[in-house]
Amino acid sequence: MKKKIVILGSTGFIGKTLINILKKDKKNFEIVLLTVDKNIKELLKQVKIFNVKNIIVTNKKQYLTVKNNLKNKKINIYNNFSSITKILKKKNIDYTMNAISGLDGLNPTLKIIKFTKNIAIANKEAIICGWPLIKNELKKNKTEFIPIDSEHFSIWTLINKARNQDIEKIFITASGGPFHNYPLNKFQSITPKMALKHPNWKMGKKITIDSATLMNKVFEVIEAKKIFNYDYKKLNILVHPKSYVHAIVKFTNGLTKILIHDTNMTIPIFNSLYPNFQKKIESKDLDLSIINNLDFKKTNIKKFPVLKILNNLPNNHSLFETVIVSVNDKLVHMFLQNKIKFLDISKIMLKIINNKEFTKYKKIIPKNIEQITQLSHYVSLKIKSFRI
Repeated sequence: MKKKIVILGSTGFIGKTLINILKKDKKNFEIVLLTVDKNIKELLKQVKIFNVKNIIVTNKKQYLTVKNNLKNKKINIYNNFSSITKILKKKNIDYTMNAISGLDGLNPTLKIIKFTKNIAIANKEAIICGWPLIKNELKKNKTEFIPIDSEHFSIWTLINKARNQDIEKIFITASGGPFHNYPLNKFQSITPKMALKHPNWKMGKKITIDSATLMNKVFEVIEAKKIFNYDYKKLNILVHPKSYVHAIVKFTNGLTKILIHDTNMTIPIFNSLYPNFQKKIESKDLDLSIINNLDFKKTNIKKFPVLKILNNLPNNHSLFETVIVSVNDKLVHMFLQNKIKFLDISKIMLKIINNKEFTKYKKIIPKNIEQITQLSHYVSLKIKSFRI
């Protein structure tokens, strides 16, 4: 029997990586639903290859274009995620991938959990801002959760069934981005074009900028805190320019484990789809030249001041994380439009999150998605008044 698959955000980097894995084993999978915002050209290719019968196109203009292009096809075309309950009637989806970027990924995550046996989430913002809501839905519907970020998939794999008290330290690795060795006195002249040249990974623009500021690692520490429920004191960042080691876990019994895999997202996605060695994947031989020179370094807070955020986080779930995500989203967007400088991202970020108007959210636990989305919208509107 074919496994039923849903891909939320099928035309982005993660979505296309999963599609490429599924192409090699088409006879064993049925894609029930694909969703996209604007990239309808890529979506239509995927629909044709897998004979997909349900699609959601959230951009209104592109939705109308697709509807016109496919008017003679037997394909159900929808414009918003509320349609998930029309498309899926029972818990018969075997695997869902949430590859939607930003807070837009939270709503469909919460809607689809009750229809899927497993959900793989590559959406940082959904986990960071809405983990209490996601966790509640996972528990209520007995749905298995798989983290897809290479660092969190690595931690998840390494700890196996170890208890919280069995873990002494966890190290998340960072490539350091394009500016790890760049002189600090030249940071003022960094342009979006420079910041988008990641040395190791091919990613979307927003996450590439986050990697350049190291905000990506701040998010990954928060994400690890949410997923694994470890104290922030246990979570550390190490710069590892080769991106060969993805996580290190030190246990209380004296053992330390590291996880290595090729510098691509195919490995964690493949293993989330085929757990417990169900299928073989071709990968590169062990690179001894890298292993003999892993070159770990501590992070440089002078170059990457967003790391100061990690000293300012509540241990409880709170709406403060939504403030951080929303501020960063807006500032990255402004930087890409050349409206602010690279260094302004961290300056404005730290100014805002230390303001009393927003620190109060450290004590407020998110209760519903409306609370999160309303706060995100409010923060975006307030940013102009905090310009430096």
